[in-house]
Amino acid sequence: MADEKTVEGTEQTSVPDAENLETKTEAQARKVPETIPLLPVRDVVIYPFMILPLFIGREKSVRAVDESLSRDRLILLVAQRDAEKEDPGADEIHSVGTVAMIMRMLKMPDGRVKVLVQGLSRAKVMGIERREPYFEARITEVPETDLVTSAVEVEAMIRSVKELVSKGVALGKQISSDVVVIINNLEHPGRLADLVASHLDLKMEQAQEVLELFDPIPRLKRVSELLSKELEVLEVQHRIQSQAREEMDKTHREYYLREQLKAIQKELGETDDRNQELKELEQKIRKAKMPEAVESEAKAQLGRLSRMHPDAAEASVIRTYLDWLIELPWNRPTKDKLSIKQASKILNEDHYDLEKVKERILEYLAVRKLKKKMKGPILCFVGPPGVGKTSLGRSIARALGRKFIRISLGGVRDEAEIRGHRRTYIGALPGRVIQGIKQTGSNNPVFMIDEVDKVGADFRGDPSSALLEVLDPEQNYSFSDHYLGVPFDLSNVMFICTANLADPIISALRDRLEIIDISGYTEEEKLHIAKRYLVPRQYREHGIDDKRLLITDEAILKMINEYTREAGLRNLEREVATICRKVARLVAEGQKGQTKVTAAALQRFLGAPKFLADPEQESDEVGVATGLAWTQTGGDIIYIECSILRGKGNLSLTGHLGEVMKESAQAALSYARSRSADLGIKDDVFTKCDIHIHVPAGGIPKDGPSAGITMAVALLSALTKVPVRRDVAMTGEVTLRGKVLPIGGIKEKALAARRMGIHTVIVPARNDKDVKELPANVKRGMEFVFVDHMDRVLDIALTKRTRTKRRLAVALSAKSPLPPFRKGGLGGISHPRPLNRRPPARERQPGV
Repeated sequence: MADEKTVEGTEQTSVPDAENLETKTEAQARKVPETIPLLPVRDVVIYPFMILPLFIGREKSVRAVDESLSRDRLILLVAQRDAEKEDPGADEIHSVGTVAMIMRMLKMPDGRVKVLVQGLSRAKVMGIERREPYFEARITEVPETDLVTSAVEVEAMIRSVKELVSKGVALGKQISSDVVVIINNLEHPGRLADLVASHLDLKMEQAQEVLELFDPIPRLKRVSELLSKELEVLEVQHRIQSQAREEMDKTHREYYLREQLKAIQKELGETDDRNQELKELEQKIRKAKMPEAVESEAKAQLGRLSRMHPDAAEASVIRTYLDWLIELPWNRPTKDKLSIKQASKILNEDHYDLEKVKERILEYLAVRKLKKKMKGPILCFVGPPGVGKTSLGRSIARALGRKFIRISLGGVRDEAEIRGHRRTYIGALPGRVIQGIKQTGSNNPVFMIDEVDKVGADFRGDPSSALLEVLDPEQNYSFSDHYLGVPFDLSNVMFICTANLADPIISALRDRLEIIDISGYTEEEKLHIAKRYLVPRQYREHGIDDKRLLITDEAILKMINEYTREAGLRNLEREVATICRKVARLVAEGQKGQTKVTAAALQRFLGAPKFLADPEQESDEVGVATGLAWTQTGGDIIYIECSILRGKGNLSLTGHLGEVMKESAQAALSYARSRSADLGIKDDVFTKCDIHIHVPAGGIPKDGPSAGITMAVALLSALTKVPVRRDVAMTGEVTLRGKVLPIGGIKEKALAARRMGIHTVIVPARNDKDVKELPANVKRGMEFVFVDHMDRVLDIALTKRTRTKRRLAVALSAKSPLPPFRKGGLGGISHPRPLNRRPPARERQPGV
């Protein structure tokens, strides 16, 4: 090698002649001694009969060469395992090498030595006799077999290797013609394998593997395999070069032909396609009726395009950009059909109930009719899945006669999805807002943005923040997309958002939205919607009609109660679709007549019911209270259990409870301890007993403040041994002083109680406004008892059949701040006396 950091290597491989390969020279006839100087080499494996130069740079290697010259000029060349090792040890060199004779030596001015060596024979290293000042090894020579077999298989293999060498030379393999002649004249398989292997581009491991094959026949087979692999690489390389050369020739030919065509057209006075294309783009820009600033930018880009070579990479980028500017509906609105009566008819046709939502939509359309340039609010429908939020947007578009476009932002984390990518990026596109506008071909469509509560944020930006400009009427008249680089007026677009929850929406974005809550449906509403919309639609989609299938009302109600316990209607429609598929199969198999699906036959189509009534509350029990929960899919019933155990006054809470719910349990315990004397509870109970509060369904996370009074009732029932009424459900937050604070989700909780057959519901007094707004069919047969203190809750929730607890009844009647309830009222609602000593109700988020 060239410097001290490198070790022995080769400069080039000398070409052996036929005499050296076919006959033994004087050097080859020499007897190889048992001990011989050893020279580690790297980057090369030397084969017998090969002549090549070596550069010697290490001091130990130079001494080995000097020792060899002082003896019989024989030296053992062994490849080292790690080519980067400067001073390899005895275990870091291979055990098989080549005995070589030093033919010439030349000392270089820089202290290195250049030697010309000729390989003689293979040898195995049996041991290292000396390590300093040079390596000396004890070896066993492995002579080459002189017998050349005449077997047909060997002859075929020799011919095959020669043909492969000729094919490699034809593909560009760098082998001199003299070597090719020698290869064609060789008939010894071992020597042929060594000569071909020395001219292959092999890795060190592969070259050493060939050297260690002492039998000529397996060695030639291995070389043939390596030669075949190298030919495959050469063929692929040749094919790639040919394709590149053909493409280059084709490009040059097209260029010359194009230039000739231009010259011919110029002589004939004809314009070329490029000029025609530029003129067409200029005409399209004028017809697009862009704003003045946008048109100026488009013309500037067109000028840049005209000065570019058509094959330039940036030309296609500019052309795509101009296509976007031309195709956007800068001044192409859809004429509104603002007939309030017609809009009301369409909304009633498409949706059952939702009266408040429809009324708000009609008010919005009425203002639109009176004021064309309305900077109105952005409507946001919030409700559980399957309640019709997206379909309301379609109905609004149909009522207005506008185009409808919908995008979903669920899981979107890249701000470029809203604002677009800059044109400097490969594959850049405008944001999804501009893409939707282009798709509709109108600048005033009804644009629905779904799942705004599920937008994420990461290092690529916050899409929710990008929506602020889109949805703000004070800013979106000049919305700037990063790809367009020019403002686009979105003030004519009617944006409608949807979300399952309002809490995850960032406060700045929520401030720009008008939240319209869409709660779940009652059983009656689901029945009407199924009969009017779901069942007929599934009939059409499955190719059947009412003459083939009839689903009774009782079957639909049973599906609602026992197969689809949800706030929306998606699972109900899936169950209807399941029935339709089974009937469609029967019809396809040749069944005649009508299939009638009754409640009794429903299990034959849908299997066993998925939801059954909870059997836990079959009687009034001590320490078990029924609470009402709010979930994303509607209301539900929860049973809170409390047990008093011997212990040290510890409070245990189980059931996968959140922090707010745990704090409610602590507040309930503090209230119970503060009222222990009035309620007949011994003080030592709180120091000598442990209290365990458990909420079943422990695998489901639960949180929220509205289980406070339920926990307090279960706790006091366990402490006083008075059972809790199983026909009473309750919801409300409790304070340390026993006051009951308002909560949210009243409609969902009322529906859950109605679904479970509970007709008496205890709610906070300041939630009476929410109860009044419930539909009449929800309040029918229900009794809502309004309370503002735990004393009244206990008076209603605990049974009066246990006469041994007279002291509790006396305490409740003495401490109760409220007079007896008045029966009747709105929808069976009981009202206490007016409460004018409390501040106005604050907004609270629905929870458990």
